[in-house]
Amino acid sequence: MRNGYKGGTLIKIAFRNIWRNKRRTVFCLSAVGMAVFTFVFVTSFNDGQIRCVSDTVQVFEEGHVKVVSSRYEAENERMPVQYPVGSGRESHGGKNWKDLAASIREIPGVRTVLPRISSLATLQQSTIKHAVLWGLDIPGETEAKHFNLADRSDGLIEGRWPESGANECAVGVVFARKSGLSIGDPIPLKTVSAQFSDKIWSPVITGIFSFDFFKYDERYIIVDFERLQRLLVLEDGTQSLVIYADNEKQSAYIAARVKHLLGEDTVVSDWNKSRWIAMVRANTPIYIVVYLIFLIVASFLIINTVVMIIHERIKEIGMMSCLGMTRPEIVTVFFFESVFLAVIGATAGVIIGGAFTGVLSRFPLRMGGMGNVLPDFPMSNTIFFYFGIGRMIQAWLIGVVITSFFTLIPSLKSAFVEPVEAMRR
Repeated sequence: MRNGYKGGTLIKIAFRNIWRNKRRTVFCLSAVGMAVFTFVFVTSFNDGQIRCVSDTVQVFEEGHVKVVSSRYEAENERMPVQYPVGSGRESHGGKNWKDLAASIREIPGVRTVLPRISSLATLQQSTIKHAVLWGLDIPGETEAKHFNLADRSDGLIEGRWPESGANECAVGVVFARKSGLSIGDPIPLKTVSAQFSDKIWSPVITGIFSFDFFKYDERYIIVDFERLQRLLVLEDGTQSLVIYADNEKQSAYIAARVKHLLGEDTVVSDWNKSRWIAMVRANTPIYIVVYLIFLIVASFLIINTVVMIIHERIKEIGMMSCLGMTRPEIVTVFFFESVFLAVIGATAGVIIGGAFTGVLSRFPLRMGGMGNVLPDFPMSNTIFFYFGIGRMIQAWLIGVVITSFFTLIPSLKSAFVEPVEAMRR
């Protein structure tokens, strides 16, 4: 009665066999490695895009949670200022925006709450005829996050930010270049208040910023929140409240708490549900499909290799059978040869891809012309590749599992080689 071959012995035989034809082995390893490298590279770029859009949405549009009135939300494209949050109205319990912000700050996980106003303006003596007045609590905003996501800075490249309550402003570098204005120049403009009256104003430029985001660098004029609040006759209200959390993953919880606190007259949005975020995340399945195609092509190369190996080793298979090796043991040898090719190739692809994307994650990919093509898309002109250990593990597992699965069928072919016929060849 035979004892059979132990699993460790079969694995050793399989590992030794893959080096019998080094050239063919190198081709197989290269195919699997290239497929896995492609997955790591492409998903790193895609994750970087998603992170770039997420950061831009959080910084410039939503924060982690954004609060506006329901009537404002219905007309938000016109940036109306006549529907404030926290102006002492009954819908907000008679509280002004500061009292509401204080209540929101008591929610666990909330880091800061900031008021914002965006108002359309017509410029009277400029080559740029229309702009957006952006009223900010500038000290609070610059402390909460970076405006320039590429340089990790507040974005100010010349001069200073407007002082509280002053008739001052800061403009983007593109705006300054196109309008021919510089620090010290006034900007005569007209806007409409919450009472539907025209307001004529000439803030003086005290700073020039570069946010690496074309829409803001070209169209936005930053002014002090309290000064714009008075100009637009918003009293104790604000157009919106932007909430930043200690952790962005807490945004859904905080949004639910804020909605319960403020009631039905407000719209509370979570950055994670932004349509822009959903749009870029929709690309992920496409990248995965492309990767799977690469991987299947690589698998076919290994399939062909296994078929060739079986054909070349017909006599050897017959001898293995005559020496007492069972059909399952023969299949195991050929299958583990395929698995070794998959594992080594995938490991090489992950290491090279991880090193490559790790370096790229340190250096931004400049896409300077993107803002001209998609000025409203919330993405800065710079993308960082995202280096993630989880993605590398995912690429390795998918590479090994799929390649091994596809090569199982040709491995089974070795079990159907008859020993007598094999020895005659």
